[in-house]
Amino acid sequence: MTYAVKEMFLTLQGEGRQAGRRAVFLRFAGCNLWSGREQDRATADCRFCDTDFVGTDGTGGGKFPEAADLARAVAALWGEDRSLAYIVCTGGEPLLQVDAPLIDALHAEGFTIAVETNGTLPAPAGIDWICVSPKAETDIVQRQGNELKLVWPQPGSDVDAMEGWAFDHFLVQPMDDVRGQANVEAAIDFAMTRPKWHLSLQAHKALGLR
Repeated sequence: MTYAVKEMFLTLQGEGRQAGRRAVFLRFAGCNLWSGREQDRATADCRFCDTDFVGTDGTGGGKFPEAADLARAVAALWGEDRSLAYIVCTGGEPLLQVDAPLIDALHAEGFTIAVETNGTLPAPAGIDWICVSPKAETDIVQRQGNELKLVWPQPGSDVDAMEGWAFDHFLVQPMDDVRGQANVEAAIDFAMTRPKWHLSLQAHKALGLR
């Protein structure tokens, strides 16, 4: 497989249970729920994405013909001491491209591998941390993992069903759109009325991190 990467960079994880952790973010191009073009947003399965995942023109982006090539580029971003090396594979939808050869190559470079996925594709074996962010009225097949991160509000979400899925952590996160504070208040109310869920905030945006 040739891996199409929008961008990759070294930062701190800004949200979820791993918030504050040093990480290489590897953003893959492409998604199965939205083309990434604004003219298609209104009819997409996911209409609130705030990420540019189109093309391979971002910082560190490009096309990598072999898993080992991509893993070496990721390792160069992290640096020499990889005893705590951590990578977040995101997108778009990373599971369109993350496969066994890439998982093996990243592990060989010393990385713990996390993915942030919409859950509509099964995660391959070997991923160390699975974060699923479900989109309302889509067919979620990845119903187990480390954290379920529900962006809120999302009308049409079957929250009762989600609470039966096999995740270690259940997180609710305010949607980042023009409704701003109203979404924050809705997410707080959600966490207050459903104690299984913890509030997650996007600290990286407040801190000016990527």
